[in-house]
This record gives sequence, C-alpha cells and structure tokens, in this order.
Amino acid sequence: MAFRLGRDELKARLRAASPAILPSLLACDFAHLEQEVSAVEAAGAPCLHLDVMDGHFVPNISIGVPIVQAVRRITDLPLDVHLMISNPADYVEAFRKAGADSITIHVEVAKDPRPILDKIRSLGALAGLALNPPTPLSAIEASLPNCDMVLVMSVMPGFGGQEFEDEAIEKLHELSVRKDCDALLEVDGGVNAKTARACGEAGAELFVAGTAIFAEGDYRVAIERIHEAAVGKKQIQKQAGNNWV
Repeated sequence: MAFRLGRDELKARLRAASPAILPSLLACDFAHLEQEVSAVEAAGAPCLHLDVMDGHFVPNISIGVPIVQAVRRITDLPLDVHLMISNPADYVEAFRKAGADSITIHVEVAKDPRPILDKIRSLGALAGLALNPPTPLSAIEASLPNCDMVLVMSVMPGFGGQEFEDEAIEKLHELSVRKDCDALLEVDGGVNAKTARACGEAGAELFVAGTAIFAEGDYRVAIERIHEAAVGKKQIQKQAGNNWV
C-alpha cells in the first residue's frame, strides 16, 4: 500500500494545488488500467477520482473495492473515492482499507450524514459530502463542520459524458463565501475546458474530469487546457506579470 498523508496535510496539498484537475477513471480504458493510471499521473494529475455505483442509488453499476485496491497498488497518488451508493455507512471502512484517501457520500441517502462523515475522518480519510443538482444547499448546511470536502454535482450521477448543469455555479459561489465552510470545493459532471472557467470563478478547487481527458489523445494537453480555463484569464495574466509562468 502506498504511503498515506495525514488528513490535514492532504487537504492542504490539494488546496495548494488548486485548481486541481482530477481524472475520473470511470472514463478510462479498463482493459489497460495500469497504463491509463500511469499516463494521467505522468500528465500531471495530482489525484485520481474513482466513482463507485451500486445500480440502486444511481442507474448504473461501476467499480468496487477490488478496483480501488488495484489502483492503490499501482500509484502513490491520492485516491478520491465517490460513493454513489444507497448504504455508504456499511462500506466506508472497506474502501478506506482498500486505499481511499478521501471518501465522499451523498446527502440524498443519509438523513443525518454527520455520523458517517465523522466515521470517515476517524479512519484518517478526508470526508466529503455530495449533493445532486436538484438538492438545495440547505440539505448540507448542518453537516458543513463535519466536511473536509463538498462535491457539487453538475449532472445527475450515473453516467459519464453528460452536459453540465448551471445550477452548480450558484452553489459553488455560495459555498465559497460562507464563513462556516472550510471544505474543499469539488465539482463533477460535464467539466471541460469550456465549463471549468465558470466553476473556477465560482470558487471550485477540485475539478473532476472524465471524458474531457480520456477521450483526448494527449492527456497532458487535455489536463492543461482544463487547468488554464479553471485558473481564469485574469489569474494567468497576474502570474505572467510576476514571472510565475
């Protein structure tokens, strides 16, 4: 198993890497999983995103504990595991043991997600809370102190390659200005070089991208395009003026 950072150090590193582009392995070629992981790692990805679907909470079935274990064996990158499942409390310990460095659950399946978030944190992983496009921010307000990450879904979860839904922008902005929210802000769904700019301007720090990376021939170029969009034109000009790039 790869060396693991502590929760605080991992959170600080991800925040320092913002805007961080996280390749979603759901869109990779699973027949060549090791090569795909190595390719996005070489392309500069700071973290990998893995979607776990149960065919119940979402209308699709994807990966489980064995795939997370396999990815853990072939990379030292942090693994950001997104549980799109109906009963996450039953599985957080197994995914942590498999190598997850952050574990995100959905507020839609937990009447009170705080005990599950606290369990994830007690295991040494970052605890994330996700909400779907129709779910209002009020659904997660009470849980914000227990969150290391908030994942704003910009599509209904279940399948890759969907179109970005603009409701996510307002949610990201509201979270970014809340004094009671120190969680990393993550966005997932339809993220690409066209949609990342608005997400970045709204306060997103972690950008999950699947087909926008794996459908391209050059993963480094694909990641850089999304990163440049997420940084924004003004920040690029500022950095250039200070000889940072």
